[in-house]
Amino acid sequence: MSATRYRRFLKLCEEWPRDESKKSRDLGTFLRQRVAHAFREGENTQLSDPEKCDQIYESLARINTNVYKERFPRTRDTSFTSVTVEECRMLLATGNMQQMDEEKKGLWKTLTERFSPKPEDITPEKAPENK
Repeated sequence: MSATRYRRFLKLCEEWPRDESKKSRDLGTFLRQRVAHAFREGENTQLSDPEKCDQIYESLARINTNVYKERFPRTRDTSFTSVTVEECRMLLATGNMQQMDEEKKGLWKTLTERFSPKPEDITPEKAPENK
């Protein structure tokens, strides 16, 4: 029975799309890694909790086949922010996330430089005492 579970997960991994714009943050890649870890011995893997394994598979299969998207259709393809799915994808792409991180560092550095005391601002009476 473990072999059947393993093959089902492999098929699910093949069907699950990868988003190359989200390097190391992609759900498809994460899923593949988890399956490889859970089934280290392939079809010969002995599962400690087969029922839980089946539940996880069924949940992932429902997500992959858009069961909830079809059951609960959206009236619009935007969120409360009015950002479309494609705009959201662009914002969350790894390159854009790295750029935002660099901009945050730039802002933090600017703020710390602006509000840190300058050496000429420290007079002997204001200098911290060394104890």
